[in-house]
Amino acid sequence: MKKLFLPLLLVMMAANLQAQQNKVVDRIIELGQTDNRTMHHLDVVSNRIGGRLVGSDAYENAVEWCASQFRSWGMEVILDEAGTVPVGFNRGPWFGRMLSDNGMILHFATPSYTSGTKGVQRGHVLIEPKSKDEFERMKGALKGAWVLIGGKNDGWPVDWSPKADSTRATIIAWNDSISRINHEIMMENRMNRENPPKELHKLKEEPALLYREMCEAGILGIIQSSSVPIRALYDRKNLDRMSFDNLPTVCDIKLDEHQYAIIEQMAKERRYFQLEFDIRNHFKPGPVKYYSVIGVIKGKKYPNEYVMMGGHLDAFDVATGGVDDGSGLSPTMEAARLIMAAGGKPDRTILACLWAAEEFGLVGSKHWVETNTDKLPKISNYFNRDGGPTPYTGMTVPEAMYDDFEKICKPLSSINPDFPFTLKKRTDPARPRPSSAGGSDHAHFAMNGVPTLNFEGPDVKGYNFNYGEIWHTERDTYDKSIAEYQEQVSVVTAVIVYGLANLDHILSREGLYSEPKKD
Repeated sequence: MKKLFLPLLLVMMAANLQAQQNKVVDRIIELGQTDNRTMHHLDVVSNRIGGRLVGSDAYENAVEWCASQFRSWGMEVILDEAGTVPVGFNRGPWFGRMLSDNGMILHFATPSYTSGTKGVQRGHVLIEPKSKDEFERMKGALKGAWVLIGGKNDGWPVDWSPKADSTRATIIAWNDSISRINHEIMMENRMNRENPPKELHKLKEEPALLYREMCEAGILGIIQSSSVPIRALYDRKNLDRMSFDNLPTVCDIKLDEHQYAIIEQMAKERRYFQLEFDIRNHFKPGPVKYYSVIGVIKGKKYPNEYVMMGGHLDAFDVATGGVDDGSGLSPTMEAARLIMAAGGKPDRTILACLWAAEEFGLVGSKHWVETNTDKLPKISNYFNRDGGPTPYTGMTVPEAMYDDFEKICKPLSSINPDFPFTLKKRTDPARPRPSSAGGSDHAHFAMNGVPTLNFEGPDVKGYNFNYGEIWHTERDTYDKSIAEYQEQVSVVTAVIVYGLANLDHILSREGLYSEPKKD
């Protein structure tokens, strides 16, 4: 009788445990349908806090608020110091207009960690000189001018590093030699007017070629044409060497290409008009530390094994980070809240990760991976969300993982009938394990062999969502995130993460990656 009792007891305990887990999953889905707070989290970080640039007060405020939320839900919190910036940056309001008979309000932006104006500043407009000779002819007029430069805005400011100065010096020397040759050709053409004129050689083009010389001459700022929506990033090439003793002093303005064309034509016609700007770009003394926020739901049976989910907390401050990556951090937070609110007590530890400085080169996630190498073999999967606010409608997994996911994914289609969920088995050969970092925070996990399975996310209802329009531009705002998609994602994430955390094993890595080819 005793021999029969023990197996029977184990079966009953397993059944009871499964019933408890199913009860938690059912409660997660119920709360996700009736009391989903994903858009509330997004509202706070995007609209109340704003653009969360690393080194800004807004980023520090976001760290404090997200950490306080995790704690209020009963979670532990790790603030993982990922790095420092030598100075901080806070963006205030900006305004500009053209003062003329056909005056207009100007549509523009400036990259982060670049100079603002000294209050309201007015000035005339010139087109940049393309050679030393041209600079010498016009340098007296440069003082107090806004200067139109060539090229097209790609989001980055004009580089004023020593390396850039050296590159410009080489181009200037080349152009000077070409100018001398062109002068000789022009003289020869004048002397031989009966013959067809010889063509002049073209000078090399470089936006703000005489940047240092123009700054020393007293320009107010440079203005470059930008497609719309305007993209504005940060001064990545000079930030590491900035201090309060060498901050940029000249504005770097990216102007709506349609307005730029009007202003450029007026400048070519040598018509007199002025531009007026008030740009409040403020710096603060550093060094400024920045942190990733990691919410911890401690596993009761396998506390040293992990299921991870996350997105990045930082965002460029030309907008408010409503999509990049508010659409990743808000469902991550809500998934954690749903698990806690449903009374979830996972066997395996769950980490909800809001990474620092993704926009500065995946710094936060890379730092965590490099300082937690002992944990990497014990991570079942890291789910990263950084591709926009679309729903989760399916995923494809290796054969060795399929049975585990099939059990966990059964309730997913009931979350929102508009978004049925399809699980597929991968039939193609294992893909090479990445040997270099990709474009988001899953990269360093994948490089180290950690599973980073992700979801299919089509724009099912045809909201005409376009990530490219929003990515790193002024349109990265709260209203671009789609509520019903975001809410569904938070519940799917919670169910799958909780399910993986309660398996009696971590996911098999068989057939996940093949080793990268060596050169």
